[in-house]
Amino acid sequence: MNRKLDHIKNALELHSTENRSFDDITFVHHSLRGGDLSHVSTKTMFLTHTIEHPFFINAMTGGGGDETFSINKRLAQVCRKFQIPMAVGSQMAGIKDKKERRTFEVVRSANENGLLFANIGAEGTLSQAKEVVSMLSADALQIHLNHIQELVMPEGDRAFTNRLHNIAEIVEKVDVPVIVKEVGFGISKETVETLESIGVQYIDVSGKGGTNFSAIENKRRDHSSMQIFDHWGISTPCSLIESITWSKRSSIFASGGIKNGLDVTKSLALGAKLCGLSSTVLHILMKEGEEGVESFIQGLHEQICFIMTALGAHSIEDLKQTDLIISGETDQWLSKRGIDTSVFSRRSSK
Repeated sequence: MNRKLDHIKNALELHSTENRSFDDITFVHHSLRGGDLSHVSTKTMFLTHTIEHPFFINAMTGGGGDETFSINKRLAQVCRKFQIPMAVGSQMAGIKDKKERRTFEVVRSANENGLLFANIGAEGTLSQAKEVVSMLSADALQIHLNHIQELVMPEGDRAFTNRLHNIAEIVEKVDVPVIVKEVGFGISKETVETLESIGVQYIDVSGKGGTNFSAIENKRRDHSSMQIFDHWGISTPCSLIESITWSKRSSIFASGGIKNGLDVTKSLALGAKLCGLSSTVLHILMKEGEEGVESFIQGLHEQICFIMTALGAHSIEDLKQTDLIISGETDQWLSKRGIDTSVFSRRSSK
């Protein structure tokens, strides 16, 4: 329980240190292509659900007693109001300690008809995966990849060779869709290819630029020798573009450092199915309460709609035909990885 509370405390302290790789992505402004705000729709489909907002509250917490119970309850209430999907943090704490199950189960009781994602690490077994899905009556299951976090974590795992086998078995035998996600270190094209080869259809890139679990775990160490991992990983824009470019059939989610409507709109334009927000929402919740989060979500939706109007994009599909310039370190990375970023700059002229 103390570790879960440490994660919240350290995440809030490190919130302002997140980097801004999304600044490398710029929309090309076309003066005569403005749209009509009244015609803009941000609706998208996920599973069998029509979602009004193309973003969700990503995995954050649970398993930390009353404080995490309260956080999850309040977030679930906000998600119910706006009909936004929500993921919980790793439910392994609820498996190991039955008293902690309520800190996760509260999201279903607070959002009875909501679209909810259960969460377990790739070290989890099939039976554990089924247990966490049942715990929430979940609509989907997130399996998180976090071996860098585990290596930095003082009490973390040190062996990871069985994780691909675990994921494959869960994907084959669990009764809900599986979303494989990173925890802030990004997804490479090679990882996408491997995941798709075992049947994964939903991937959340969760790139470098948001919550930094190496830095969070280093604050829990008695010494700082593992700070070598504090700048490890692939940025969210790079991960997203690699994944979208090389994916054969997966729906790709973007998360990691998404802070505002412009970041969401850029991610959708690059091809993301949905966008996940976590530390920004947690920061607002702890400072301003539920009303603050509600105001943030309303503002987020308004920003997305206004940007889409400026671009002449009346739908999410329209956004994918807008022109983007990719520059800086993002362009350099992708070029070295064999991706021609110039194709994004002239999509609307096709």
